[in-house]
Amino acid sequence: MDYEAVIGLEVHVELKTKTKIFCPSTTEFGGAPNTHTCPVCLGLPGVLPVLNKKVLEYAIRAALALNCEIAEFSKFDRKNYYYPDMPKNYQISQYDLPLAKNGYLDIEVDGRTRRIGITRLHMEEDTGKLVHQGTITTTPYSLVDYNRAGVPLIEIVSEPDLRSPEEARIYMEKLRSIIQYTGVSDCKMEEGSLRCDANVSVRPKGSPEFGTKTEIKNMNSFKALQRALSYEVQRQIDVLEEGGRIIQETRTWDEGKGVTLPMRSKEEAHDYRYFPEPDLVPLVIDRRWVEEIRASLPELPDRRRQRYLEQFGLPAYDASVLTSTIELAEYFEACTAHYPDAKTVSNWIMGDLSRLLNVHNLEITQCRIRPEQLARMLRLIDQGTISGKIAKTVFEEMFATGSDPEKIVKEKGLVQITDEGAIAAIVEEVIANHPKVVEDYRAGKEKALGFLVGQVMKATRGKANPELVNRLFKARL
Repeated sequence: MDYEAVIGLEVHVELKTKTKIFCPSTTEFGGAPNTHTCPVCLGLPGVLPVLNKKVLEYAIRAALALNCEIAEFSKFDRKNYYYPDMPKNYQISQYDLPLAKNGYLDIEVDGRTRRIGITRLHMEEDTGKLVHQGTITTTPYSLVDYNRAGVPLIEIVSEPDLRSPEEARIYMEKLRSIIQYTGVSDCKMEEGSLRCDANVSVRPKGSPEFGTKTEIKNMNSFKALQRALSYEVQRQIDVLEEGGRIIQETRTWDEGKGVTLPMRSKEEAHDYRYFPEPDLVPLVIDRRWVEEIRASLPELPDRRRQRYLEQFGLPAYDASVLTSTIELAEYFEACTAHYPDAKTVSNWIMGDLSRLLNVHNLEITQCRIRPEQLARMLRLIDQGTISGKIAKTVFEEMFATGSDPEKIVKEKGLVQITDEGAIAAIVEEVIANHPKVVEDYRAGKEKALGFLVGQVMKATRGKANPELVNRLFKARL
């Protein structure tokens, strides 16, 4: 039987406010365990929560960027359950009257655009963090750090519109990009400020009915999300093909083994005994304030991508990569302000710069090469001061030290040789030393010319002007 996956994602995004959602404790990442706490986020008796207005503003900002409808009336609820990382034994969240609903975002898959619905976006407080001694399924004991308890979250729940693990990854990447552009979160998955749970089931292709779903937790990268979903989809198909049935449960992803493992049976919403949070008044949201927030939104990824196609004439692939994060887009635009050849700038950013950032595990914001320095290096190539090959050496030195390109060229003696007489003498020497290769070239073997040019470049340590070398060989032979 031919099956298809049905996937919906629940994405939790930590908002980058200075203080927590209901108390003045810091949201700063790190710190000694249990030091970023106070009586409110520790759930001590007699304390009362007070809503941080910035959390509401950021949540509205994100919801508008995701094309959601903002509720005029919203409230908080208590989600009741016991778990050691939640000191009050309930989480302040939103249930039947969330802040926003009926949104969407568009993803591109295999050259076609698919619209993925967003069911709801609501605010809630984060829980603490369990530190396991080993994996979650094998640990003999766990420690609890409440620094994260009370950090503001928005939960973004998609419709079950995703049909493959690849689509789920693309959706997550697009969602992260949009949220980063709004400035409400840094979305650093490695620090837990962007987390994802996935609900996944399979059904025979063409069937209108959904299968029994499982929920997968503990995925901390886009790669892990796609791998975990791929495994789980195949696992469910195998169970059904063998005549078994899928159990509705929560599973965890074991990155080392590359498998999902059962954690606990899946709790239904009514098991949480939701009821309105009695210590917080409902929210009546002023429409004028919403429109002010909408007007303050920046140019979002899709619009900026389209502008790059029109303004800079870039290929669609370049425009997509360069607009994937707002920091990368701003770096690119800063470079083009100093050097208007957008495609050349794009090639260097997407090629050598991206390679070096990946090798050293750095973000573009940590790059030592300032946009104006990259522009000056490109002008050195245009002026014939250095060749494209030498420029790669200069670029790596700039990346390592942050030095100006002119200084590096001067100190390392990398100025390109453009003296025709000097190069002609080396050309003659190469011709004399390689008569067989010369004969091959004259017999029509074009590749032989590349060897001869390479000998000149070797003799000049890459400093000879390649165009001049080619021209002199062709004239001589």
